[in-house]
Amino acid sequence: MPLYRSHVLVCGGTGCTSGGSDKIYDAFLKEIESFNLKDEVQVICTGCFGLCAEGPIVIVYPEGAFYSRVADSDVKEIVEEHLLKGRIVKRLLYKESLEEGQIKSLNEVKFYKKQMRIALRNCGVINPENIEEYIAYDGYKALAKVLTEMTPEQVIDWVKRSGLRGRGGGGFPTGLKWEFAAKAPGNVKYVVCNADEGDPGAYMDRSILEGDPHSVIEAMAIAGYAIGSKQGYVYVRAEYPLAVKRLEIAINQAREYGLLGKNILGTDFEFDIEIRLGAGAFVCGEETALMTSIEGHRGEPRPRPPFPAVKGLWGKPTLLNNVETYANIPVIILKGPEWFASIGTEKSKGTKVFALVGKVNNTGLIEVPMGTTVREIVEDIGGGIPGGKKFKAVQTGGPSGGCIPASLMDTPIDFDSLTALGTMMGSGGMIVMDEDTCMVDIAKFFLEFTVDESCGKCPPCRIGTRRMLEILQKITSGNGTMEDIEKLEELAYSIKDSALCGLGQTAPNPVLSTLRYFRDEYEAHVKEKRCPAGACKALLRIVIDRDLCKGCGICAKNCPANAITGQIKKPFEIDQEKCIKCGVCIEKCPFKAISKKA
Repeated sequence: MPLYRSHVLVCGGTGCTSGGSDKIYDAFLKEIESFNLKDEVQVICTGCFGLCAEGPIVIVYPEGAFYSRVADSDVKEIVEEHLLKGRIVKRLLYKESLEEGQIKSLNEVKFYKKQMRIALRNCGVINPENIEEYIAYDGYKALAKVLTEMTPEQVIDWVKRSGLRGRGGGGFPTGLKWEFAAKAPGNVKYVVCNADEGDPGAYMDRSILEGDPHSVIEAMAIAGYAIGSKQGYVYVRAEYPLAVKRLEIAINQAREYGLLGKNILGTDFEFDIEIRLGAGAFVCGEETALMTSIEGHRGEPRPRPPFPAVKGLWGKPTLLNNVETYANIPVIILKGPEWFASIGTEKSKGTKVFALVGKVNNTGLIEVPMGTTVREIVEDIGGGIPGGKKFKAVQTGGPSGGCIPASLMDTPIDFDSLTALGTMMGSGGMIVMDEDTCMVDIAKFFLEFTVDESCGKCPPCRIGTRRMLEILQKITSGNGTMEDIEKLEELAYSIKDSALCGLGQTAPNPVLSTLRYFRDEYEAHVKEKRCPAGACKALLRIVIDRDLCKGCGICAKNCPANAITGQIKKPFEIDQEKCIKCGVCIEKCPFKAISKKA
């Protein structure tokens, strides 16, 4: 293997790629070639580094220089100054990565300091399209260990003792699920990976597939050995082309290296994996709907029991876990169940990956030990709220979850504490909201998503959620009544109790949690016809302060509705009937004379 004096790691996750990291990668290859450095410097396209807000990101080793917001036009300077002359380009360094003239290690940067990367261990470290790099980081060592040193029963016992719970939603004990599938009668069994990640704001599983696909393949093979299966399927959204591409490459490489197929690693174990593309239906994230879709039918859920471990894909026992759950398995096998169980809280072991998005400075992909508080995530890792605004709430669990208010910021995050707060872990979406967010409007946003994505099979979900949405629309338009709030709550509980699948049963959660913590906002919309956050357009007025207005007319020129009139050098006025509350006039006014009134 050739040795290089420097390694240039270019983030190849979807976020940085959309910012042009593919051009940056090509530019490095070109410049390194032109300076005749190709035998000294290796350029590697990796998975996501996590700090998406600062992308595209480039890290140069051995110094560990963390360059952020890099453009392809910056590449020549990095090559000339850093790689050729040994002078780090300080203007491109991430602001917190330099301390007293010295480069901080990545683990010392605030964004990473409280993180612990287990599922994301190889993302941003290896080239996901090169199996040899995965092997160099102990890849497939866990598979070799279970095939040569452990019985299937021992593997299941280790997964049970690790305390790993499913990272896809409800947090069911993974080892127990594996044991059910192993004990289910039948010679044909299946292993399925749920990579249908459709929650708004969530991209954890997609990033793992993009950055470390072999970890999922290895874990599925281990699961196949443990339960007695020869065939696995990865159900992934077709809208994730980069994840699909890298997964296809990884599967083909694993076959070439004898890590999938027959006689794996010289044993009599046989296992292979196929990809099934989903069309982007949210309901297909529900396990029975997902399996129905793999079978070639419309993706609709079916009643349980029987559970998939007993009667799943084509009526055969099926083990189904999501991407992040599988990504933990090889590490548990290599480091032992006690090591994994030592991380996290009493009933929630290990770490959790979150997609931290919304009104927070450092948006991105993070992985923290279970038990980390909301405050630590928002303030220490996320860097707080932009613009000096106040933190208002964080929404977890996507459309199936709920909102945690600022008063509960010190709550340690784990499966049980979130459930106690009326929300859930879900797959790991975490949306931060500031004081300008209307919680009634947020509830409406998630319900709109649920209504659009309902498969329509059961009336409580198909009809009930639509009735709830109509009530929310009525309230946010200023026409709601107190009886509407009561009716909304009653409907929510009724749907929770009667919907067919987990998605329908959890759809009312955003409404119930906002009613629980922000009921005063609902009542302000109804009683005072006022939106306290100033977000609901129907309840807003945009007004001009006559004392501050200089009569320049810029607002009138930019108003798309021709709602502003007046004479130059005299205060202008807004016709509230014509105003569409777009806020363009507020942005354009040079004298800050225009504002929103709730």
